[in-house]
Amino acid sequence: MQQDAMAREGQSGKTTARFRQGSAIRQLWETNLEVFQRDRMALFGLIVFAIFALVALFAPILAPNDPLTPLKNNEGDWIKDALPYWLAEPGEDLAEGYSNNFLLGTTNIGRDIFSQLIHGSRAALLVGFSAAAAVAGIGTVIGLLAGYYGGWGDTILMRAADVAFGIPFIPFIIVIAAFFDPNIWNVVIAMALLLWRDTGRVIRSQVLVIKEQAFVSAARVSGASDLRIIFVYIAPSILPLSFLYGSFAIAWAILTEASVSFLGFSDPETISWGFMLQDAFLSLALTRGAFYWIIPPGLCIMLTVMAGFFIGRGYEEVLFPRLRRM
Repeated sequence: MQQDAMAREGQSGKTTARFRQGSAIRQLWETNLEVFQRDRMALFGLIVFAIFALVALFAPILAPNDPLTPLKNNEGDWIKDALPYWLAEPGEDLAEGYSNNFLLGTTNIGRDIFSQLIHGSRAALLVGFSAAAAVAGIGTVIGLLAGYYGGWGDTILMRAADVAFGIPFIPFIIVIAAFFDPNIWNVVIAMALLLWRDTGRVIRSQVLVIKEQAFVSAARVSGASDLRIIFVYIAPSILPLSFLYGSFAIAWAILTEASVSFLGFSDPETISWGFMLQDAFLSLALTRGAFYWIIPPGLCIMLTVMAGFFIGRGYEEVLFPRLRRM
């Protein structure tokens, strides 16, 4: 009879754990849906990212010219006597033999600004989403393991987070650029090594609460391993927090990439919005009144960064309802 009771208890625990797993996944879906239904600004941010994602995906089709190729005539030849017509304004008549298809004008060496703007969305979103995935993924795994197991492992991981909090971010990227070739992946590496700290600490504190709940005990009784409990039963309950910090990481990554590119620590062969601003700054575009060269990339950076923070704010209000009254 004792064995039968234990078998019934194990079966009951397995049923309870499976029910909780399905409930957590359903709750995760409902939370994501509620974010964009409740918060119009979060929905606006999602639409902005969707538009830029489509632009980045179809950049070779949408861009009328090569973003790195100087001004050419209708025969496709680059002619040095075109120099007086470089830095052309939008719609400005060019020299005879040159096609006027530059919607935002040209740079001081005859590159199409509109084509650079289109291709710049690729670098921004590639860095943004890669960094967000790295920050959210590393922080989530560390938070889950530290919170569930505790002990010396928890201590080591949290002390590593303390060290990460003490390292200045932009100088750290500059140091990485000094050791490796300048490229956009320096931002992703730096964010993966440093910014997991916020996600990891918050998720660890949440796991400390969740692991004491009845459904975790039921999963143990049913014979589930620790890794299965962590990643199958506990993880769905804390994924909204991962999405929250991931959306913030997208905004920080795009802004950081623009800052690093503006400082000259990016790949000169990769067009990004920060690279465009640096090129304009070095070419004295502001002094020349070439606002058509400065404003478009600045607006794109502003829109994508705002979109990331709007989505993050939407998650905050759903996960922490007290913020709605503030």
